[in-house]
Amino acid sequence: MIRALLPPAVGLAASPLLFAVINRTKAFFAGRRGPPLLQPYFDLWKLLQKGATYSRTTTWVFRAGPVVGLACSATALLLLPWGNLPALVAFPGDFVLFAYLLSVGRFFTVLAALDTGSSFEGMGASREVFFSALSEPALFLGLAAVAVRTRTLCLSEMVGAISPSAWAAEGPSLVLVCAALFAVLLAENARIPVDDPTTHLELTMIHEVMVLDHSGPDLAFIQWGAAVKLWLFGSLLVGLAVPVRTGDAWLDGAAFAAGMLAVAVLVGVVESCMARVRLVRVPVLILGAAALTVVALVLVVR
Repeated sequence: MIRALLPPAVGLAASPLLFAVINRTKAFFAGRRGPPLLQPYFDLWKLLQKGATYSRTTTWVFRAGPVVGLACSATALLLLPWGNLPALVAFPGDFVLFAYLLSVGRFFTVLAALDTGSSFEGMGASREVFFSALSEPALFLGLAAVAVRTRTLCLSEMVGAISPSAWAAEGPSLVLVCAALFAVLLAENARIPVDDPTTHLELTMIHEVMVLDHSGPDLAFIQWGAAVKLWLFGSLLVGLAVPVRTGDAWLDGAAFAAGMLAVAVLVGVVESCMARVRLVRVPVLILGAAALTVVALVLVVR
């Protein structure tokens, strides 16, 4: 039980470090020193010490949005394996629950934005729902390709069955799946080139515009939930791209940590070398990821 609880506990505790690595990578490319690695924890602690301000027009939905979002992301951690360690909760078809736990968290975030009655936040909510409706098929098709290759519908068994021999046999299809999952990671986590998490320009905001009215602990829950969500997609990508299954917990954990570090650095490199694409081009990018998964699925079932 303790070994099974280790992956979700580490995910909850270490997920803010991904933001720190991304920011330090971007600072390196910009020729700056960058913030300390513990800055996300300092920010979360500062927000937790503050009070929250609520509009008189909002209801309990507005207050429930951040809590439900963090709870859904934390629950999804229970479904993800770590190396040879199976997930705490594993059953056939659990990848569907994994995807829709994230969808429930997004749904309540959108409801909280609409509950303010602001057309500004409604605009961001509309964009969020539209782009997520395009990225979910890419996620499902990518997992379907892995499921066909591994002949199982359990997420722990799917990830655990990916080994160097699997890469030798189905390398091209797995490369396409990993590329598509990385594009979905950028889209689902509001990163460049889909969205800019640091912008406050009205015409370009997607995720940030939905949380403008949140403050104090609610904003801390939102930021923590966003870090956990990035950890979830990064863990899924690392589980497929870094198939280290030695049986040694320390070696497997070190390989997983190195993979997560590489994912964070890669996100920082993308945000340093690319600009945010126009909103009308975002669907093309996400549909391109879905097309990659379709090709991967065709290669697997051929």
